[in-house]
Amino acid sequence: MAWFKRKSKGIQTTTEEKKDTPQGLWYKTPTGKVIDTEELEKNFYISPEDGFHVRIGSKEYFEILFDNEYKEIDSNIYSKDPLKFNDTKSYKDRTKEALKKTGLNDAIRVAIGKSQGLDVVIACMDFIYIGGSMGSVVGEKISRGIDLAISKKIPFIIVSKSGGARMMEGAISLMQMAKTSAKLAQLSNHKLPYVSLCTDPTTGGTTASFAMLGDINISEPGALIGFAGPRVVKDTTGQDLPDGFQRSEFLLEHGFLDFITARTELKEKINLYFDLILNRPVRQLNK
Repeated sequence: MAWFKRKSKGIQTTTEEKKDTPQGLWYKTPTGKVIDTEELEKNFYISPEDGFHVRIGSKEYFEILFDNEYKEIDSNIYSKDPLKFNDTKSYKDRTKEALKKTGLNDAIRVAIGKSQGLDVVIACMDFIYIGGSMGSVVGEKISRGIDLAISKKIPFIIVSKSGGARMMEGAISLMQMAKTSAKLAQLSNHKLPYVSLCTDPTTGGTTASFAMLGDINISEPGALIGFAGPRVVKDTTGQDLPDGFQRSEFLLEHGFLDFITARTELKEKINLYFDLILNRPVRQLNK
C-alpha cells in the first residue's frame, strides 16, 4: 500500500501560484497539422507541411509587402454611426468593442512605403474588425489612398479580406462600391497600375467592386472568393455545387483571376506585374 502513498510532500505549488500555459505557442491548421507559431511566422504564416495559408491581418501583410519601413495614413478615421443603428446592440457599442478587441479604428489600414525599392500605396483589410465589413470608412480610406497614389504617381495595391457590406450603415455602405470604383477609374486614367489581392475570404460588395477591378487580379491558394456564400448559392439555385466552388483555384480555372501565388512569393510577383505594366526593368526601379 505504500506504493499509493506519498511519503514526502516534495515541491508543491498553491493554486494561486499556478500559471496557465501561454496561449499561441502552437497553431493547428484545419487539416490537423500542428506547428510552432514562431516557425509559422518565419514561413510567412504558411503551414510548411500542407501549404495552408493562415489568415493574417494588415500588420502582417505590410511586413511582407513593404521593404522595411512604411507610414500609415489617415489612421484616425472612424464611423460616426450615420444611421443611428440599434438592434440587439448599438453600432457605437459594436465599434467600441471592436476597437478594444483589435486596436483598429475600422476594417482597413492604408500605408505608403517601398516594395523592392518601388514606392507604393497599400490598402489592406482586417477581417477581425466586424468581419472585415465594408463601411463608409473603408470607402473613404481607399479613396484617399488612391488620391495619394495619383499625387505621387505610384502604383496602388488593395489586399481584400471581407465579409461584404456593413449592414449597420445600410445604403451608405453600398454606396462605397460606386465610390471606390469611380476612384479606381481615376487611377486608371492616370495610367497607374492597380493590383488586387484577394485573400480568404473575399465576399459580398467587396468582390462586386474594387476586389475584381485590378489591372491584375491575384489570390492566395485556397482563398474563398465570391459574392454570396456557397450555402446561400446552393439554397438559391437548388443545385449541388462543384468541388472547390468559389475557391481561388476554381476562379482561376474559370477566368476570374489572373494568377494564384503563395505568400512566400507574393512581394516578388506583385513587383513583377508592376514592372510589366510600367514597362520598366526591376533594376531601374531599385535604383
